[in-house]
Amino acid sequence: MIVRPRPHWIRLLFVRRGSLVHRIYGQQLFIFALSCVVVMAHGQLFLWKVTLNASPFSLMGVAFAIFLGFRINASYDRYWEARKQWGCVLVESRNLTRQALTLVTAGSPVRPFVLGLMAFSCTMRNQLRGQKATIGTDDLLPDDVCRQLISARSAPTLVLLWLGRQLQGWREARRLDPMLAQKMESSLDALSLALGCCERIANTPLPFAYSVVLHRSVYLYCALLPFGLVDSIGLMTPLVVSFVSYTFFALEALSDEIEDPFGLADNDLALDAIVASVHASLLEMLGEVPPPVPQPDANFLLT
Repeated sequence: MIVRPRPHWIRLLFVRRGSLVHRIYGQQLFIFALSCVVVMAHGQLFLWKVTLNASPFSLMGVAFAIFLGFRINASYDRYWEARKQWGCVLVESRNLTRQALTLVTAGSPVRPFVLGLMAFSCTMRNQLRGQKATIGTDDLLPDDVCRQLISARSAPTLVLLWLGRQLQGWREARRLDPMLAQKMESSLDALSLALGCCERIANTPLPFAYSVVLHRSVYLYCALLPFGLVDSIGLMTPLVVSFVSYTFFALEALSDEIEDPFGLADNDLALDAIVASVHASLLEMLGEVPPPVPQPDANFLLT
């Protein structure tokens, strides 16, 4: 995720990070070169004058803008839903830690349970990014649980199971009232729900045919646009077509990037920072000093 103060409006015109230029510069160069060729040929294609004007492109442009808007709204809805579920993980982890510290009989070993909540956020992040399950879980879980995570298909689920067994042990040892244990189980259920919702987003991409239709339509529109403008604006055709194509190509690239919000692209969720926030909150509740807050790198990128 790009995290930076909003620059001055003049500097904002020339910002590269976040502009998606690095993803679409090839398409932009192609469209610019095509527009130059069309201007040089005066709108002719193999000695045949292409009789197009700006009228049909005005109608098609409105339709494409609505189509692109719908596409990026669908992608952003997935992005925002993922962020809400991670917010739920933070809130429920705090709730469980507070309940463990205040509802369990004094003198009970609560710290391993809280570390297990921290391990859940790590394994959830690793699961969604397709990374090794045990990344970031050092010293957070017992050795036998860590060994199970190595070959587990759903490591966060095993961590939740271990947390549930901790509640079971407290209840059976009469260190936690059964009614209060049920309340804490509800928070574990909320963590499981957040995990399931994020897995649904990660495992269910937008229909491929939807992307194909949009991609083809945008490229065909931008390739034909120089023929419709050359007779009216002449030498300005490459500049205008490049600007229009940048808008279309950038919106398509952005919607494709945030469709999977759990990756490592510039505009994806900063899962490492979210997990660090969970850890810091729980360590403070344990009375320990949390590590420093993660900061964006030199390119304003927070992972």
